[in-house]
Amino acid sequence: MIVIRKHISLALGYFFLVALLGVVLRLFSFADVPATFRFLVHTHSHVALLGWVYVGLTSIIYMLFLKNAGIDKVYRRIFWFTQLTILGMLVSFPFQGYALFSIIFSTLFLIASYFFAWMVFTKTPVEFRTRFSYKCIRTSLIYMIISSVGPWALGAIMSTLGSTSIWYKLAIYFYLHFQYNGWFILALCGMLFFIVENNKLEIPRRDFKLFFIYINVAILLTFFLSVLWTQPNTIFYNLAGIGAVVQVFAFLKFHRILKFSGLGDYIGSFSRQLLIITAWVLVVKLLAQLFSALPYFADLAYRTPDFVIAYLHWTFLGLISPVLFALLQYFKMIRLPRIGFWIFFAGFLVTECILVYRGMAMWQRWQMPEDIAVYLFAGSCLFPIGIGWILLTNLKRSA
Repeated sequence: MIVIRKHISLALGYFFLVALLGVVLRLFSFADVPATFRFLVHTHSHVALLGWVYVGLTSIIYMLFLKNAGIDKVYRRIFWFTQLTILGMLVSFPFQGYALFSIIFSTLFLIASYFFAWMVFTKTPVEFRTRFSYKCIRTSLIYMIISSVGPWALGAIMSTLGSTSIWYKLAIYFYLHFQYNGWFILALCGMLFFIVENNKLEIPRRDFKLFFIYINVAILLTFFLSVLWTQPNTIFYNLAGIGAVVQVFAFLKFHRILKFSGLGDYIGSFSRQLLIITAWVLVVKLLAQLFSALPYFADLAYRTPDFVIAYLHWTFLGLISPVLFALLQYFKMIRLPRIGFWIFFAGFLVTECILVYRGMAMWQRWQMPEDIAVYLFAGSCLFPIGIGWILLTNLKRSA
């Protein structure tokens, strides 16, 4: 029997390591750190996306759709092979960045993720295949596969055009966009639909159909927001703007479905509170993407790295991670201590405020506090404290 709670504890362990790496990265601004900053950034981002979110999402997908499909042995092999690749990246990236061993482990991870997607596509029992939740999960996995075009392209780009080419950045942005907005967020939407369906609550077919059309159009078109820094033809600004607008309609429809289904009465007070908070985080994200479709703000974001980092952290730490926490708690895969979560969330708010202020100061030429890097480091220290609290709570629970 597969004990999914242990898998989630492993994912939380990765998240804790990511938080520690984030603290080390903040040290580079005012201390001499005997490591290569760029290499640690690669480690930080890969383990965050693939160790924490990927393992968390795939564990939930297995539990919801595949636990009674009679494929425990296959799943177990895929899971542990995936862990081998993540640990390989964790060990290789800090010392060599993108080089032979890290590329081998990254490639093996992609292959493992394809096998997981294949398992969901072919082994999900028939009774789930007509569910709206499964439709979202299946489509999110397709976007996961599409996102992998970015990493595959990086090798060819680096060997021919080099890492200074615009195509190098475009490949990374392609990967991040379809990971964040396609795979992660759509999968989370599917899991929330699963809760609605499992509690026999109503999802009007027409409303879901409209949501599904809107969200897919939005995912495809908002990718063009990631190319506007190259100052392309006007048509790309128009496509990006249309995508940003359609995305708003998609999430308005999603909110309407969840609200009128009565989901809030079934998920518990703390999980409901987390979803309300993340709804407001989502509103800010959508507004930021609407503004970034305008040429002035698209160029501003490119010239101000703190805005880009703040946006990525806003989505990852303020939206994706809290919803994932809420789902893991609802499905009884973790016990989420409130103190631990609020320490984590305080770190998110403090560091976002500092990043945005620093970006605004560069943009508007405000006076910058001399110790702002120290304040950012101090705020980042809240992340390993909060995540460590959550991790220890669950390790004690499973002991």
